[in-house]
Amino acid sequence: MTVRPLGIDPNPPASADLAQRFLSIRHRTAELASRLKAEDTVVQSMSDASPTKWHLAHTTWFFEQFILSRDPAYVSPNPEWHFLFNSYYQSVGPMHARPKRGLLTRPALDEVRDYRCRVDDAIVTLIARGDDATLPTLVELGVQHEQQHQELLLTDIKHAFAQNPLEPAFAPDAPRSLSVAAPVLAFVPFDEGIVEIGYGGEGFSFDNEGPRHRTYRQAGSLANRPATNAEFAAFIRDGGYRQPTLWLADGWATVQAEQWQRPLYWDEALETEFTLQGRRAIDPHAPVCHISYFEADAFARWAGARLPTEVEWETMAAALPLRGNLQDSGEFQPRACSFETPLGQMYGDVWEWTMSPYVSYPGYRTLAGALGEYNGKFMNGQWILRGGSCATPADHVRATYRNFFPPHARWQFSGIRLGNDR
Repeated sequence: MTVRPLGIDPNPPASADLAQRFLSIRHRTAELASRLKAEDTVVQSMSDASPTKWHLAHTTWFFEQFILSRDPAYVSPNPEWHFLFNSYYQSVGPMHARPKRGLLTRPALDEVRDYRCRVDDAIVTLIARGDDATLPTLVELGVQHEQQHQELLLTDIKHAFAQNPLEPAFAPDAPRSLSVAAPVLAFVPFDEGIVEIGYGGEGFSFDNEGPRHRTYRQAGSLANRPATNAEFAAFIRDGGYRQPTLWLADGWATVQAEQWQRPLYWDEALETEFTLQGRRAIDPHAPVCHISYFEADAFARWAGARLPTEVEWETMAAALPLRGNLQDSGEFQPRACSFETPLGQMYGDVWEWTMSPYVSYPGYRTLAGALGEYNGKFMNGQWILRGGSCATPADHVRATYRNFFPPHARWQFSGIRLGNDR
């Protein structure tokens, strides 16, 4: 049975191991932010993104709100910040408007860092006491939440830097993989039948990954790799953004309203793209990224295929080794596919859009209390992505992980893997 965030882990880690994991994840967030100037951490380039300073504070607030505040004797070092750094938990109180997070010049960055240190010390002290059976699961939820914000920190600062005419690089010293020719596109078939999906282990999973259940999978096939930059450039040159018959109605309306003509961060000549390493030549063999669901769906139609369902994706990925070009590689950029299995790059590089809407699994129930707001209330008007990206921590992703975004979103490292009915 899946351990839910408010459950009790039947095999909790030792206190020293739990404290080490907590501090390691917290240090990683601070390490990513240390690449930035103080001025960089305040900027908010659009309402969907948040400033780095806000990410640093909100993840700290999360530990304070859902762990430390359970103790009636706990006194917050900055109670007035509760309003500033609550994200969307209506049941715990009001919050500062999301589109205005970039106006929070105060508290200063050093004050936020001090806040992190104070809360870290309090959590480590609580772990050392070892008298709370629910603490390991709550801490694990907190670090998994923090890892989500590590990825958001990277995607948000990339969007911010792309608005700056100087195009500053977040990681100018990051390693760059040599480009290799992408394998010829092929489709790996699968049979029809009853399959199981959803998390079924005893470790951590988010509530929306379960319950594990049986469902029917039609026969079909999955592309052996994600769609490449060269393939998407061919779609553009063939008039893909000018053919309304390729697009969903809302997608075509968005293309017209936003004047989309290419992926986010590509130049008009389709030769260079802005990356966290700075502007660089587009690698034709690397997976195309920063693609919305609307663009992914239109490309699939143009290619005579479709997007996979999440059932197809998960059942094909479940037996594969969980490794790939993830955040830990330090490259922060999708790289060309080099085969290790018949299905390449199922994990890492780019999140892969599926044709599945973000809805609950049979038997799903939201969690009791404020943590019930974590996932369930967003099951409306969003689409599932799978597999992680080059900005996702390696120990954060798994075959059952259900990421979700609205169909117009494309500032995440999102890409395309084709599916087919044959």
